Amino acid sequence: MSGNARQRLVIVVVAAALFMENLDSTVLVTALPTIAADFGTDPVHLKLALTTYLVSLAVCVPASGWIADRFGARRVFTLAIVLFCTASLLCSLAGSVPELVAGRALQGMGGALMVPVGRLVILRLVPKHELVGAMAWFTMPALIGPLMGPPVGGFIVTVADWRWIFWINLPVGAVALVAAWFLMPRIAARDVPPFDLRGFGLLAVCLASVVAAEAFFGTGDRPLLLAGLLALTGLVTGWLYVRHALRSTRPLLDLRLLRIDTFRAGMLGGFLFRAGAGATPFLLPLLLQLALGLDPLTSGLTTFATAFGAFLMKPLARPVLDRFGFRQVLIVNVGISAALLVAPILFGHGTPWLVMIGVLVLAGLTRSLQFTSLNTLAMADLPDEVQSQGTSTASVVQQVSVSLGVTIAAVSLDLARWLHGAGELGVAEFRFAFLCAGLVALTALPVFLALPADAGAALVRGGIRGPGSRPK
Repeated sequence: MSGNARQRLVIVVVAAALFMENLDSTVLVTALPTIAADFGTDPVHLKLALTTYLVSLAVCVPASGWIADRFGARRVFTLAIVLFCTASLLCSLAGSVPELVAGRALQGMGGALMVPVGRLVILRLVPKHELVGAMAWFTMPALIGPLMGPPVGGFIVTVADWRWIFWINLPVGAVALVAAWFLMPRIAARDVPPFDLRGFGLLAVCLASVVAAEAFFGTGDRPLLLAGLLALTGLVTGWLYVRHALRSTRPLLDLRLLRIDTFRAGMLGGFLFRAGAGATPFLLPLLLQLALGLDPLTSGLTTFATAFGAFLMKPLARPVLDRFGFRQVLIVNVGISAALLVAPILFGHGTPWLVMIGVLVLAGLTRSLQFTSLNTLAMADLPDEVQSQGTSTASVVQQVSVSLGVTIAAVSLDLARWLHGAGELGVAEFRFAFLCAGLVALTALPVFLALPADAGAALVRGGIRGPGSRPK
């Protein structure tokens, strides 16, 4: 087999594994009402199956690059596939919410190793002059996975048992595992600096405590003392990590990068906006199925419109940013995006399906533009030597903010039920929750207003370039 053919096959293997991970992270949301009915629980309580996965990703992603360098990228990538598939099997066998949550935590660990290590394999295997084409294949699963997730999830729970959501990972993972083992080159392990074990431990305890505290809100038991103790543990360990990171020469996540204006704006503004936007993927399938009575397949096809809108924006983001600049786009678009986050409050039993599709396509377009602008601006002024640190920090912030968005959605639904004295979730409860999500996203506006007019100008004079590039 020629070297070029081998490279292409390795890229396909990496893309297939990443597609499995991206599809699985979105396919579950549409099935939540069906899983909740099977477990005999409230669908809102299943938020922990989503937040646990996201936080497991956030905790493990910063360590993945060090692990790949220390033990070899091929070995770690194949281990990640085994871990992800084993976790998928455990999720499929779950008979209760705690068992499903445990499986999702293990899935998050496998997914955290897949993405950065897959990127590392491609960077070390492919010549620089072929890197653009290779990375296009690498990023394709991230575009297509969320696009296919809602309708695939809806189709599965309509025609089969919801456990097939996890079973379909097993044959895909088996093929990817065999192909990776025989096709991937043996990239040698490297000498690496000592791992920031203290920082990893503090960060893991902080995030796990916060998520566990969140889990007690929106449940019927409300053990507030335990929730308070967990929240306090999260705050204390978070504060200890900040002290550690500012004093350490090689922290797991370097908080000193927040001194860079564009990076700080991308992280803080992105965190607030994603916390609001992250509520919608949780709320929308529940609104369509529980309040409006749509079947899971129709619900999945409807929510598919948001991902389709995001896909359409990909080629448009660059000319829009070239024309108007980052600051103006972020300021104007955050208002439009927040309004479209609230727009589902207009959905009712008499709303034409095409109207809902049109609103969701527009929501996907504007949200994708905001995400692209934030992700690009955050990396605009980072020196080359800290690009990997910046990427790890951005990944953690994104996962935690989306996890917070799911919690905001669940808590606002529960609060609306309490205010309305309702036992079941109706349209009125969802209207309150969508309004909360839009208001949270809008809190990012002051961050964008504080940006200088020429923020990210080096990236738009000649078009947006990737991280680390310089204008001609």
